[in-house]
Amino acid sequence: MKLFDFLKPASIPPEITNPKKVKSLYHYWRIRTLYSMYIGYVFYYFTRKSFTFAMPVMIQELGFDKTQMGILASVLSLSYGVSKFLSGILSDRSNPRYFMSFGLILTGIFNIFFGLSSGLLFLGVFWGLNGWFQGWGWPPCAKLLTHWYSRNERGTWWSIWNTSHNLGGAIIPLLGAFVSARLGWRWSMYIPGAACILVGLYLINRLRDTPQSLGLPPIATFRGDAAEQKIEKEKNVSAKEMLFSYVLKNKYIWVLAISSFFVYIIRTAVNDWSMLYLVEGKGYTLIKAGITVCWFEVGGFFGSLFAGWCSDFFFKGRRGQINVIFSFMVVVMVVAFWMFPASWILIDSLIMFFIGFFVFGPQMLIGVAAAELSHKKAAGTSTGFTGIFSYIGAAVAGGPLGNFMQQYGWEGFFIILVAAAVIALLLLSTLWSVTPGSFHAKMSK
Repeated sequence: MKLFDFLKPASIPPEITNPKKVKSLYHYWRIRTLYSMYIGYVFYYFTRKSFTFAMPVMIQELGFDKTQMGILASVLSLSYGVSKFLSGILSDRSNPRYFMSFGLILTGIFNIFFGLSSGLLFLGVFWGLNGWFQGWGWPPCAKLLTHWYSRNERGTWWSIWNTSHNLGGAIIPLLGAFVSARLGWRWSMYIPGAACILVGLYLINRLRDTPQSLGLPPIATFRGDAAEQKIEKEKNVSAKEMLFSYVLKNKYIWVLAISSFFVYIIRTAVNDWSMLYLVEGKGYTLIKAGITVCWFEVGGFFGSLFAGWCSDFFFKGRRGQINVIFSFMVVVMVVAFWMFPASWILIDSLIMFFIGFFVFGPQMLIGVAAAELSHKKAAGTSTGFTGIFSYIGAAVAGGPLGNFMQQYGWEGFFIILVAAAVIALLLLSTLWSVTPGSFHAKMSK
């Protein structure tokens, strides 16, 4: 076990008592923690989505069909989903500084190995290993967001961080399409892989563990958040009790997890297949399709910010209302994408923008709600649990959806997306009036 000692939580020094110094250090470290996590997660997306935008060139060069391409996408989704849950349990009792950094370095290495391969077996193995270490990115971020930002502001801070998904997702279509078209698909793996190794080393320098590891008081004390102060004073809960009592027996977490399954079918299907749809179904060039698809992430950038801010300031931390409103609009925009057959890049880009805007609201707030409706000290576990369902949904959007499209064409693709959007809307509507801490308050009685 000494091999993994570096993952242990940082030691806790004596608490700083000077209020001015505490305020100054909190201001500095909250900003540093946010931008470091942000940059790190942008680059996690570089190695997670590099394959998606090399797909059209790989089909031509390697002779694979949609089902085989979908299998590779599903391999990553399944390995990532399982890893996200297991690493969530581990990350709650680890140092996020090293957990996130080494995960990013290893995803970079396996992206390069993927680019060196040609056979479906080796491509699947290396893409699965990439997915496994992709699972080391989200849980430490959930832990940092929960410990450095209090409940009465967390929706806003979390939404700012969540736009890292969109920035990474918006850059990689352009980079991936350009590099694949000019240098070949292998270089669209090498370049993001090498970049992630360098950024992983940067994160080791930038990140730290909890505020207490730097001699600062807990965030609840610093922010005067009475509800979180109560949690901070509670006795430590064992990992087993945390998993079973606050996650597996928590009905709210199950609803969020199943909802996330359907949200991720939509998110992943639009992200992974839209470029191929635009090329095959509408006759776009790779560059034009890449430009159009990147608007999905641009919309998600603004949608995440708006959803988090609204849930804090208009709905007082209740995430359910925003989830329902945004989910309804996802149904509307997916139908619009389906029913507009003409090849107009402006209209297609606008629709992609709004699909991203409304999909990334629930995608982000489901994670926030999972952390808040469980236990603060189980943020990685609860969000990791919903992550399993998320990436089973993402896996369904890979091989199974690819095979379904082989038989039923693009019309079958849109039928699945509309059905998933409607089911997500119905599930999330059951959490309309649930408030943060509801389950924790019930467990504390």
